[in-house]
Amino acid sequence: MNISFSDEALKWFKEEMDIEEGDFVRFYVRYGGSSPLHESFSLGVNKEEPIDMGSKKEVDGTTFFVEENDLWFFLEHDLYVNFNEKLHEPSYEYKK
Repeated sequence: MNISFSDEALKWFKEEMDIEEGDFVRFYVRYGGSSPLHESFSLGVNKEEPIDMGSKKEVDGTTFFVEENDLWFFLEHDLYVNFNEKLHEPSYEYKK
């Protein structure tokens, strides 16, 4: 599973989550909401240290990751993090 970002999405994370070099940002599965892949589950995001990284992407000294036990959510899809100009927040696409 790969993780990729648009420039606008990276800028949002740096500004809104106050991300600095050396930080870790986790994408995690949360119960509630929905996604194109799963009913009743959605993707959450938090700054936290990893325990057992299943997939990661380092950008400008920040490590974005998904824990091994959350990889089931992606069903062998890659995560594309874009930016929704209308809502002024990240948006997520899942592509095989």
